[in-house]
Amino acid sequence: MLAGRRAAQDILHGKGDRLLVVVGPCSVHDYAGAVEYAHRLAALREQVKDRLEVQMRVYVDKPRTTVGWRGYLLDPDMNGANDINKGLELTRKLMIEVAELGLPVATELLDPFAPQYLFDAVAWACLGARTTESQTHRVMASAVSAPMGFKNGTGGGIKLAVDAIVAAASPHAFFTIDDGGQACIVHTQGNPDGHVILRGGRGGPNSAPQFVKEAADLMKAAGLSPAVMVDCSHANSGSDCARQNLVWRDVLGQRLAGQAAIKGLMLESNLQAGKQAIPADLGTLKPGVSVTDACIGWAETETLLQEAHAALSREAVAG
Repeated sequence: MLAGRRAAQDILHGKGDRLLVVVGPCSVHDYAGAVEYAHRLAALREQVKDRLEVQMRVYVDKPRTTVGWRGYLLDPDMNGANDINKGLELTRKLMIEVAELGLPVATELLDPFAPQYLFDAVAWACLGARTTESQTHRVMASAVSAPMGFKNGTGGGIKLAVDAIVAAASPHAFFTIDDGGQACIVHTQGNPDGHVILRGGRGGPNSAPQFVKEAADLMKAAGLSPAVMVDCSHANSGSDCARQNLVWRDVLGQRLAGQAAIKGLMLESNLQAGKQAIPADLGTLKPGVSVTDACIGWAETETLLQEAHAALSREAVAG
């Protein structure tokens, strides 16, 4: 976990020429499936580690625009029982099992209390498009001792994310709970490892060069070192998992063309491509298929990471 944090920090602050890659299911819903995916990704991580710092998405707390399944942490049985104690126990167990493979855990922080129970197993985290503007979450991020990505807002505004980075980099005080579960007040030192995640918005994708430059320029204007990650899913792919590869290859091309502000890429990937609705009979769930956003399958994931590794290796030799 600590090695994963340091690796991500080094990349974000321009130490070395590796690329940070956060890849994995849109959301975890099946423990065994997540572990199988982690074993495959851990092996692939070893193959590409000289050019890519691969970390696994273990997303368990899902923001919803209206209503819907809120994730493995809150409803692990996917039946509306909301057995949060069970979800917390299984989530922590899963994150530790993934980390013990030598595969750093990446997650989205949504519930302000969850980090107190989980964060010693997490190497990288982010705030989503719906929470980046939230004061509560910005203050929470200031207490996180790992790199934090901040997605642009659902409308596509990039400055929201930059403002959040500035806010989270400053010291704050807030209410939370201590190790014994008692209410307490925490004073934070600020998080110096914030970075923008471009995920598109209602106006369409924002992965093109002009948007990457805009994000970098906004960070410079705010006194920050430019560090941009591009999410190949969501509005950048038009919510079509089959288009993630187009975004991936385009952004990688920007990096190879000299856009040094690009520090990372994100893919939504699962054992099998596509998505499925949560059925009334959970026994009919298709193994390895997302129950939230559609994901690319494992074969394509492997291809894209190996392609990126080869391209970055060629660049290093040419340089």
